[in-house]
Amino acid sequence: MLGRKDRDQLELFMTGSIRQLVPDDHVLARVDRVLDLGWLRDEVADLYCADNGRPGIDPEVAVRLMLAGFLLGIVHDRRLMREAQVNLAIRWFAGYGLHEALPDHSSLTRIRQRWGAEGFRRIFERTVQACVAARIAKGEVVHVDASLIRADVSWESLAIRHMDAITEANGDEASASPPDPGKEQRRRLSKKTGRFKKVCVTDPDASMATNGRNRRLEPSYKQHAVVDDVVGVVLDVEVTTGEVNEGEQLLSRLDAAAQTTGAAVETVTADAGYAYAKIFGGLERRGIHGVSPTKAEPIRSPVPMRRFRYDALHDVLKCPRGKTLKPGRPVKHGRFFTSRARDCRGCDLARLCLSKGRVNKAVVLGDDYPALLRARRRRERWSEEDRLLYQRHRWRSEGFHGEAKTWHGLARAVRRGLANMRIQAFLTAAAINLKRLAAALLVLLRLWALQNHAQNRPVASLTT
Repeated sequence: MLGRKDRDQLELFMTGSIRQLVPDDHVLARVDRVLDLGWLRDEVADLYCADNGRPGIDPEVAVRLMLAGFLLGIVHDRRLMREAQVNLAIRWFAGYGLHEALPDHSSLTRIRQRWGAEGFRRIFERTVQACVAARIAKGEVVHVDASLIRADVSWESLAIRHMDAITEANGDEASASPPDPGKEQRRRLSKKTGRFKKVCVTDPDASMATNGRNRRLEPSYKQHAVVDDVVGVVLDVEVTTGEVNEGEQLLSRLDAAAQTTGAAVETVTADAGYAYAKIFGGLERRGIHGVSPTKAEPIRSPVPMRRFRYDALHDVLKCPRGKTLKPGRPVKHGRFFTSRARDCRGCDLARLCLSKGRVNKAVVLGDDYPALLRARRRRERWSEEDRLLYQRHRWRSEGFHGEAKTWHGLARAVRRGLANMRIQAFLTAAAINLKRLAAALLVLLRLWALQNHAQNRPVASLTT
């Protein structure tokens, strides 16, 4: 017969815990088994007055609320607290009963401001150390990559930086030559003058950047992450403005990851965006094996740079015809190498090799150019293990960025400012590490249950 459910809920008392209503396979229930925040109270005690003022929110409760939001993909404080009002799992995870009032969403904002980004970095580092202690992360083989995060600003907040107006107002007293109207017009229309560069007036820390030449510039931040090779534990994460080159952060991020894990990095994989001479030189000085495809040399001249041979022992550069180019004045990240005019005067390649109006050849060689040459030779002799390791780079490092953006709200900044963006990145990485740790614990519990079941099985059943 057709059933009927009485919707009047007249219960006055409930016995038991809210935990009984939360499924065991719920993400918050699984993370609760591995989350340890007993150290946090002493860590932030110096930020509060010991004997004056209104009692604040328990630090562990605040972090649990924030982690619950990032684990469930609810990254905005207002929405999180509205969801916590009716979500039994969030109430239980944070330690609130059904009759207790939840804190206001503004309290979480004040806590972030009080603790600062470094306070949340320590929370993230604790999750890394817990994963290392559980042996699901070693820190020996790592993958490095960067990803852009859209800033929390609108297109209407962008403004064009008027460099021409500033120049005209201040004048150019250093120029003694008469102005050239044609040259001035070309300069105004050039994209390199900064006249067309846009800045964000509501979030100055965000800068215009893009991850492809065929895509438009957007106000963005850039997240740099170091991911372990074993199960994808995030060992280090840092956020910069969007226009910072990822190669400038790689070596410092590797050093930070080694300091957190207590293990020296032995092998690192990175994409071609990191294939610079200074990167390979820094890896060699640290004794790290780099697995990264080197960039193809851009051909800007009929006689490209690869036709020149560098002798590191004598520190000289030889042209395709065997003439010597000696080192000259230093420049940023390199030095000039120049040839003699008499050597180029009778050369049959002078018409193609020399620039218009020059009588000798001058090239710039990077400081770690020999390391780049060695990396190119290693790339041609990659072993099968190196190729498999670079394949894992995609679904380890790039997979982390995709997971963080798809499931944990990192596709767009929640709040404005570099400090707030760093806090968001630290909490997202901590939530993902806790998921990895909870999954590893679940596997161990299942193996333990299977072993006990096999040992306690009756003899008769084993013989059948």
